[in-house]
Formats: sequence, structure tokens, C-alpha cells
Amino acid sequence: METRKYSIDTTILRDWLDNHSDVLVLDVRPAEQREEWQIPGSIHIDAYQRLKENDLSVLDEVRVPENTKVVTVCAAGRTSQIASEALRAKGIEAYSLEGGMKAWTSAWNTALISDTKATIIQVRRTGKGCLSYIIGSEDEALVIDASLNIEVYQTLATQHGWKIKYVMDTHIHADHLSRSSHLAEITGAELFMPQQKKLQYPFNPLNSSTELKFGASTLKAISTPGHTLESFTYLLNGNYLFTGDTLFTDGVGTPDLKANEEEAKYRAGLLYDSLMNLIQFPEATLILPGHYSKPVPFDGNPIAATITKVKENVSSLSLSKEDFITNILSKIPPNPPNYLKVVEMNLAGDIDSINPEEVEAGANRCGIS
Repeated sequence: METRKYSIDTTILRDWLDNHSDVLVLDVRPAEQREEWQIPGSIHIDAYQRLKENDLSVLDEVRVPENTKVVTVCAAGRTSQIASEALRAKGIEAYSLEGGMKAWTSAWNTALISDTKATIIQVRRTGKGCLSYIIGSEDEALVIDASLNIEVYQTLATQHGWKIKYVMDTHIHADHLSRSSHLAEITGAELFMPQQKKLQYPFNPLNSSTELKFGASTLKAISTPGHTLESFTYLLNGNYLFTGDTLFTDGVGTPDLKANEEEAKYRAGLLYDSLMNLIQFPEATLILPGHYSKPVPFDGNPIAATITKVKENVSSLSLSKEDFITNILSKIPPNPPNYLKVVEMNLAGDIDSINPEEVEAGANRCGIS
């Protein structure tokens, strides 16, 4: 809904993009902020400083197709307001994105994979690249790595006639707040988490002998330490591997973000062993990761790859263990913003006391290509 200042919230922009409306997203942030993360399909003008100085001529180069709306975007939604008002003065239908990229961190879209036994919905936080999954089989479902408001998963389950039976995470997350315990509590689902002694709330512990039956499907737990000591991968019906932050379609996970140098070396060795275990599965097995390193487009195409393709994409999988460890340790990215706070909240299982936008904003940094 329009406001007096011609702004829209993330829900409206998400719907426009999801429905492929005629909309042009104009990012006016500094280039270094744009490089960190962005809205898929947006165009960029490094206009921030000039707009702050009220130099509106910086927008003269903007070319808008006929009958197309413009949504201007900055970090927090203030400078973009200047831009939208300037464009409106030129006769362009323009809106500012309320809360800017900080608010966009909660925007999402979906992609679908179906076979004879199960339907997999990949739920993608388009700004952060966080990927969670709701998997339905007959009239039952489970959720892996819930990272959005629980209403998202409840709505998707209802739309497909599923009752959520199980909820679980692949590991203790450091770049987003886990909604899994809350989702399980509200839906009455059983909460399963990797076996460890750090979580401060009740859960059913997973180990490598755990198999969960739902509908006509079976989910098997596989211990894959390395990114974190408690990391797990989940195998669905022998055909799909939900790898969390252990293995991506174009890279591998980082050793634990909190580890010192010696500990990181040890965990990189564990990660190598886990990866070698995963790539021994049949070549057609589909890898469904927990993150994606780029903004996730509203295209409905699953972020997934067969083991054959992942081997082609990720050169480090062909290295010796010693070379793998050296390579990984030379490429560890900076820690995500607020990761210590995120971990603290996830260990407690209580996120009601915090505004997610304040701690989750920014791109994820879990992968190494």
C-alpha cells in the first residue's frame, strides 16, 4: 500500500518480483555496499553521496521503460526516499523501499522439486542466500533449517495439505537466527537437532543411526563435521542430500567461524573427510545446500546440482587432504556481522527479545569456492 511519502515495504516488492511485474529496482548505495549484497535484477547508480548533497542530476541517466514502476533502494530507506521523490518530479512512478536493504534481509522466494514420493520446496532468503526446506510426503512434512518467520512454513504446509511432523537444523547457525524451535513449538512437531551439549532447550538428538519416517518418505541423518563439529547432512529417499553449510553447489563450507588457527586446521581436516564421504554417493544424487553465495533470483529454479556437477564446479574436492587444508585455511572469509550474537541467541533458542533485522542484515560468508 502506498504511503504519503510513496514508499513500499518488502512484502509488496517481493510480490511484484515474484509475479514478474513491470518494476525496475534502482540501487543508489555506494559501490562497496552493492558488491556485498544486492536485490536480484536490480540496477545500480553510485548516487548516495550526491543525493545526500541534494545533487539530483545524478539521476538524469536513469532510463525507465514505459509503464514500469521504479523502486529505489539504499541501506536503510532514507536516501532512497530522496531518489524516489526526485524521480516522481520527473513524472516517473517511483517508490522508496522502506527499511532499505536492512529490511530486505527477510524477503524470500521459492523453488519446487517433485518426485513420486516427495515434494521439496526450497525456501530462499533472496538477500542473504539462506536456503531452508519444507518437504512434504503424502500428508506429512518436515522442515530443515527454518530461517524465516514461522508463518512462511505454516502457510506453505497448509497450501499443500501437509501437517509438519518434524523440524530440524543441519547445525548451530552463526549467520541467521534459527526459527526451528519456535516452529516446532507452535506446530506441535518433534524437534530434532544434531547431538551436542550446547543448546539450552529440549530437543531430540540426532545421530548417524537416526532415520525419520514421514508419509512415504525416509530422511536419514549423516554426521558431517567440519563447518561445525555438530554439522549433519540429511539424505532423503536415497536421492537428495541436504548438506547445510558443509557442501554447496559451487564451494565448500568454512571451518567453524569461532575456531583459532590450530582448531581451524583440525576442523578443515574433518571437513575434508566429510566431503569425501558425501561425494561417494551416486553421481546423480542431488545436492541441496543451506546457502547460496549470490542474491537468489525470483526464477523458480532450484539451487541444486548433482554430485557430478559439484565435482566439476569445486576444484578443491580433487585435492589431497593436506592440500585441501592448506587451500581452505588460505581462503577463510571475514566473519559475518554480529555472528557471536546470532550464535548466542540460537543456543538459547529465544529470539523474541531481539529485532532480527538488527543482527541478520548483510550477506552470508559461509562458503569457500
